[in-house]
Amino acid sequence: MKLRLVYIILFLLGLQSSAQESLQQLLNTYNTRSIPYISVEELRMLQLNDEVYILDAREFEEYEVSRIPGGLFIGFSDFSSEMITEKIPDSDRTIVVYCSLGIRSEEIGEKLRKAGYSNIRNLYGGIFEWKNNGYPIVDSEGNETEKVHSFSKAWSKWLTNGEKVYE
Repeated sequence: MKLRLVYIILFLLGLQSSAQESLQQLLNTYNTRSIPYISVEELRMLQLNDEVYILDAREFEEYEVSRIPGGLFIGFSDFSSEMITEKIPDSDRTIVVYCSLGIRSEEIGEKLRKAGYSNIRNLYGGIFEWKNNGYPIVDSEGNETEKVHSFSKAWSKWLTNGEKVYE
């Protein structure tokens, strides 16, 4: 009977640990932390003080649905560091790169570092975390919106606030 109880407890613990992966676990799986994270709260303070360039490393279809206010589209698949050096000549200026969750943005951050930029941050949790915390996002016309391109149905579970858009 005791052995059976031990098996039941171990089974339940196994279910609990594998049932819900945390955002931190997800980012640890895909990221190396080569680009330091910045929290959405820290970005909001920099944004309000106009002390930061915000770069959107998602695909254009995602960017067209909504973006963080002030976010400049740089893309992911077609990213060009030459385009960035034209837009941001000051290589010491604070740059925050974001995507949906913070995975693609780390890769773009690494490319920016290779291009000579020294003060790059990766937005922890990306636009999903931004929206989940109640910060505003805007559509292609600059109007506040609830719509967020959620990249895929699998990734959409990380967006808990706002209207999910897949296309």
